[in-house]
Amino acid sequence: MSFEPNFLSLTGYIAGVDEVGRGPLAGAVVTAAVILDPDKPIEGLNDSKKLTEKKRIVLAEQIKERALSYSIARAEHEEVDEFNIFHATLLAMKRAVAGLDMTPDMVLVDGKFCPQIPYPCEAVIKGDSKVAAISAASILAKVSRDNEMIALDKVYPGYGFAKHKGYPTKFHIDALQTRGITPIHRKSFKPVQKIINQN
Repeated sequence: MSFEPNFLSLTGYIAGVDEVGRGPLAGAVVTAAVILDPDKPIEGLNDSKKLTEKKRIVLAEQIKERALSYSIARAEHEEVDEFNIFHATLLAMKRAVAGLDMTPDMVLVDGKFCPQIPYPCEAVIKGDSKVAAISAASILAKVSRDNEMIALDKVYPGYGFAKHKGYPTKFHIDALQTRGITPIHRKSFKPVQKIINQN
């Protein structure tokens, strides 16, 4: 895909930041920050939601191999409950940027809001389809969180985490009704609250 030229013309080290996992009822919200190497372009970058799982996995490995720097960070489900999903997401983004081993000249974040960071920052609506570095961040975050939920499916079988990754599918809601909540469920989210109140 082609990215918007006004972002392509930016100079210096540009860090792209994105998150995955705002909507699920369980697990962490995972973020990534990526500074791409202009001398090592990566073909096929796109919004992670528009890519197949197989393609995301291949691209994630290329990003890790070719990027100048990348960092994957998170806010745990307890932090989502404590701070709410909005503030937990910004916290995870702040951690991802802090985890870079290079100092970015500019940080571009997918969405409408920037985390509190000591660098120039711009929020870009639909940035994962406009800015290559944000696309790369969305892919790393997605692959990382998906792998985590697949692993958690073995710890908490019967909820379907490997398939729906914690999102509120009918299967997931039905499992909550019959099995109750797990330690990784977000107690502040309404479907989970409902189960707690029923019990």
